Amino acid sequence: MRYLFLLALMISAFPSFAETVIAARNIRPGMIVTAQDVKLSAADLAGGFQLAADVIGQEARTVLYAGRPVLPSDIGPPAVIDRNQIVTLIYTAGQMTILTEGRSLGRAAIGDRVRVMNLASRTTVTGSVSSTGDVIVSNTLIHVQ
Repeated sequence: MRYLFLLALMISAFPSFAETVIAARNIRPGMIVTAQDVKLSAADLAGGFQLAADVIGQEARTVLYAGRPVLPSDIGPPAVIDRNQIVTLIYTAGQMTILTEGRSLGRAAIGDRVRVMNLASRTTVTGSVSSTGDVIVSNTLIHVQ
């Protein structure tokens, strides 16, 4: 028992250091983060990334400054739809499916919601980006009985 207490005391006497992912150079928004863009620092930042693999391949959402930690709010999945890009809108109700073209009003990654202007009717709808880059529009009308 005494040995366990001494071991616990010795472990708590030495600070534990974790590494945090920091930017190796300035990275502009919209750029994909590569292995050369980040490095590990001996600092421990709560909420920061500890593994470079979690950051590599992601898209910078804000400017990442050299020497500063990369935070989860600074990066995200790469965009598959750009602003003003022509996309396919898909609406499904039961067995009926409607396909039409629309113009994206923003950038979006897979799973993100994006506003799109239907080119045929000029109305703006919101949908989710699918893995194929199409926008799935759901029925947002609420039926009151």
